Amino acid sequence: MQPGDDFEEFYQANYGRLVTVLFAVLGDRPGAEDAVQEAFSRAFARWPRLSGYDLPEAWVRRVALRIAIDSGRLQRRRSAASARLTVADLAEAREQSGALPLTPVGVALMRLPLREREVLVLHYVADMSVEQISADRGIPAGTVKDRLAAGRRRLERELASQQQEARDER
Repeated sequence: MQPGDDFEEFYQANYGRLVTVLFAVLGDRPGAEDAVQEAFSRAFARWPRLSGYDLPEAWVRRVALRIAIDSGRLQRRRSAASARLTVADLAEAREQSGALPLTPVGVALMRLPLREREVLVLHYVADMSVEQISADRGIPAGTVKDRLAAGRRRLERELASQQQEARDER
């Protein structure tokens, strides 16, 4: 076995799942792929040390989320515009860009504040416990619970608003 073989296995086993998590947080697949690729390149440079970690995937996920959040290149524009966008606007923009269409839940998620969206995705998509999210993001468990509760309430309101918009259009 070559020295890099274990990293290749680690990469193959985790890349798709991490892109899915970042995509759910960002709503931007190319941005998610960029952040995950950058995180894996940083992990490769540190692989002799990281390979000894219990969960090297957690390190890569944490770094990828930081890269995505720090870059904020698309997120700032979306935050400002999301309040003005309708479901139809989002669907049309995604269709024109060649991106996968967003589901109603995906559209509603994109309208949530990033901190709430992040914990919702980590909890429900990445299947992480409150304690795991707390450790992974470096925030108290109570804050994670608060953000989950607030995110669920906002998500419920967004989905109800979408349903009302759909009824009004008919």
